[in-house]
Amino acid sequence: MKFLPLVLACLLSYPAFVEAAPEPAGTTSAVAADEAATTQIRAVIEAFRTAIINRDQPAFERLFLHEHITWQPVTGDAALQRIRQKSPTAQKLKVDANRTPYSFIAGIVASKNSSEETFDNVKIDTDGDLASVVFDYAFLSNGKETNHGKEAWHLLRTQDGWKIASVVWSVNLKPAPAN
Repeated sequence: MKFLPLVLACLLSYPAFVEAAPEPAGTTSAVAADEAATTQIRAVIEAFRTAIINRDQPAFERLFLHEHITWQPVTGDAALQRIRQKSPTAQKLKVDANRTPYSFIAGIVASKNSSEETFDNVKIDTDGDLASVVFDYAFLSNGKETNHGKEAWHLLRTQDGWKIASVVWSVNLKPAPAN
């Protein structure tokens, strides 16, 4: 029993020793690494946005792991009903191997209309080498929204920096004007 106060004192002080232990020299904390990765990923998002506005095809293409990544939209139910009024055989999801980020930016560059994509509610989850980004988007042509929805990217940190490895998004249309 006379050792009980000594044992209790040691046990109660143990957390202080554990918390005060310094990180090994030359290591970066996980929080700092995540913050750096998040900052770099936000720069990729901004480069994507500005490449569309500036019709900068080479800058846009450099953001991707390669041309043939997954680049896939899915049409929302309400939008699909509206589209089917004009095209009854329209599909909710159509896989098209010719639809790539490179064909997307080429279409923007060739268009007479100005284009912009906006991003809201951006959420980034990363371990420093792999990242998932999800956000609300709106696509604008000549300053007017053509569609909006959710968009999700997967990115990989390569020797050349962060590269987009897949892009999927939902397509929703603004409600039709009331007559």
